[in-house]
Amino acid sequence: MSTEKPERASPTLELRGVVKRFGAVTALDAVDLTVERGSVHALLGENGAGKSTLMRVAYGLTAPDSGSIRLFGQDRTGGGRPFSVRDAVRAGVGMVHQHMSLVPSLSVVENLVLGGTGLFRPGDAEALLDRVSGESGLSIRRRVLARDLSIVEQQRLEILKALARQARLLILDEPTAVLAPSEVDELLRWIRAFAAGGGSVVLVTHKLREALAVADDVTVLRRGRVVFVGRATASSEQSLAHAIFPEGTRESSSFPVPSVGDVVLQADALDVIDARGVRRIRSASFQLRRREIVGVAAVEGSGHRDLLLALAGRQPVGGGTLRLPQRVGLIPADRERDGLIPEFTLTENLALHALGARRGLMPWRGLAQRMTELLKQFNVVAPSASVRARSLSGGNQQRIVVGRELEQEVDLVVADNPTRGLDLQATEFVHARLRDAAARGAAVVVHSSDLDEVLALASRILVVFDGQVKEVAVDPHLVGRAMLGAA
Repeated sequence: MSTEKPERASPTLELRGVVKRFGAVTALDAVDLTVERGSVHALLGENGAGKSTLMRVAYGLTAPDSGSIRLFGQDRTGGGRPFSVRDAVRAGVGMVHQHMSLVPSLSVVENLVLGGTGLFRPGDAEALLDRVSGESGLSIRRRVLARDLSIVEQQRLEILKALARQARLLILDEPTAVLAPSEVDELLRWIRAFAAGGGSVVLVTHKLREALAVADDVTVLRRGRVVFVGRATASSEQSLAHAIFPEGTRESSSFPVPSVGDVVLQADALDVIDARGVRRIRSASFQLRRREIVGVAAVEGSGHRDLLLALAGRQPVGGGTLRLPQRVGLIPADRERDGLIPEFTLTENLALHALGARRGLMPWRGLAQRMTELLKQFNVVAPSASVRARSLSGGNQQRIVVGRELEQEVDLVVADNPTRGLDLQATEFVHARLRDAAARGAAVVVHSSDLDEVLALASRILVVFDGQVKEVAVDPHLVGRAMLGAA
C-alpha cells in the first residue's frame, strides 16, 4: 500500500507582492492573499484599506504596478499583456459588486447573457437561466425587467450571471449591505453551500459576525498592507476589530467644547426609506443641540448616507417623526455630483444655495459681490467670481461648497466627508470652519470615512450599523467595534 499523501490542490487564487499606486497614494503595498479551494475567505478592513482595489486586481479591472496573479495554479500575469476581465472570466472568476451592474431596461434573461458572445437566442438564454437557477437553488422571476426586481433578486441575478459563465471563484463585495436579516442568513447559507460544493468565495465585508459565521480564513488590510491573516475559528470579533482599528488611533479632540444650547433637531422612532423602497434606518431616536459637533461613524452600506440626507431635509421620512430647523446647510460627500455644477460660474453656483426659495428676479450683482467676499473669507484661489467652477482645483472647489453653506448663519450643518481629497492645510481649514459654525450656535453633524477625523471633531458620536443608530462614548476602540457590529 502506498504511504504517499495525495497531492494538495493548488489554491484557487494566489496574489503575491501586489503593489498599486494612484499618483502619490499607495493603495496596495506588497499585498499577499491566498484563497484555498472549497473555502470562504473574508477580506476585512476599514474604508480605504484597499480591499476593493485588491479585488479589482484579481478580477482584471485594475492592473497592478507589480506582483503576480495565479488562478487555479496557473500564472496569469505573464504573456506580455495585462490580465483582463475577459481573462478572469475565462479562468472561472465572477465578481458581484456592491453597486449592481445590471441594465435596468433589459429583461432578466437579457442581463444574464449580456457581455457574452454569439447571437442572442431567447430560448437558449431562458434554458441557461433555468439550468443555473436550478443547480444553484437561486430562484428568480424570468419575464420581468431588471428594474422591477427586488434588491434580493437583483443580487441573485448578478450571482447567476457569474455562474452562467462557470465561475468557480466568486468575489462578493459587501453583498449583505442592503439585505434584511432573514435575507442575509439565506445568502450566507448559500455561500457555505457553494464552498462545500467545491467553489471558492472571497467575501469583502465590514460585518464581523457575518465574516466569522461563514468564513474559513480571514485577511485584514489596513492602509494598503496586510496586518492579519488567520483562521476564522481562531479569531473573535474583538481580535478582528483590534486588527482593523488598532491602538494608536488619535484620541478625541482637545479643543474646548462649548456649553450646548437648545434642541435644534429632534428624531423620534425615525425610519428612512431609500429610493428603491429599502428601509435603511430603523426606529432611530436622538437630539441635536446648538453649539455641539456630533460625529456619525459608519462603514459603507450601513445606511448613514440616507440618514444624513434625511437630516438635511433631502430625503423623505418613512416613519416616526423628524423635526428640522429652517436654516440647514449641506456639505455633500461628492462635490462634483451634488455640490457644484462645473459648467456654472462661481456666482451661479452660489445661487444654488437657496434654489427654490427665491421669488422674482435673481439679484446677480449682489450675488457676485457676496461671492467675491466669500473668495476672500474662505481663501479660495480663483481669478474672479465669474470663472467656471471646473477651472478650480478640487481643494478650492471644496472651499466654495463649504463657504456657500457656512457664509450665512445656519441652525444645522450636515457635512458628509467634508475633507475628501483635501490636503492637510485645506483639511484643517474646513475643520476650523465647522468648529466656528458650532461656536456661532449651529448644530453640526459630520461624517467621515476616516474615523480619526470624526474623533478629532466630535464631542458626541452616533454610530450607524445595519440601519440602527446608537450613541457611543467618544472612545476609538468602542466606536470602532460598534461600527463593525461587535458587542
